[in-house]
Amino acid sequence: MMQAICTCRPATEDDVEVLFHLISGYAEKGIMLPRSREALKRLIGTFVVAEVEGVIVGCGSLCQLGKDLVEIRSLGITDGYKGFGIGSKLVDKLIEQAREQNLTKVMALTYEDRFFVKNGFNVVDKEIFPEKVWTDCVNCPKQKNCDEIAVLKVLN
Repeated sequence: MMQAICTCRPATEDDVEVLFHLISGYAEKGIMLPRSREALKRLIGTFVVAEVEGVIVGCGSLCQLGKDLVEIRSLGITDGYKGFGIGSKLVDKLIEQAREQNLTKVMALTYEDRFFVKNGFNVVDKEIFPEKVWTDCVNCPKQKNCDEIAVLKVLN
């Protein structure tokens, strides 16, 4: 694995089944919100996948929350491929897309704040993101006692 090259590319409809299983694995552990196959098909244009030797080993997506604010969500790596910089490559690709869309703020809610800090994000108070609270948090079972950490990267 150490020698393998990881490439990131936009996801296609052919990737939906792999994305569904990858995200479901995290959702079952309560780490990520589940996404249905239908939602993944509808949102496929927002997803990026990481591949090693033609096999999808990670994914992430961008969700626009406000005029200049976007969220990294559904960021996950297949077991056995963690710790090789694949997550950082996905974040770089998503930030590149945010820049192309002239967005200035990229946020995430995470349990892995050290990973995001290493990638140039700052830990912030999640209450500064009312856009997030009203779009997703209203449907989350953990809404009243959310233990996720908000991170933000301001792009120049």
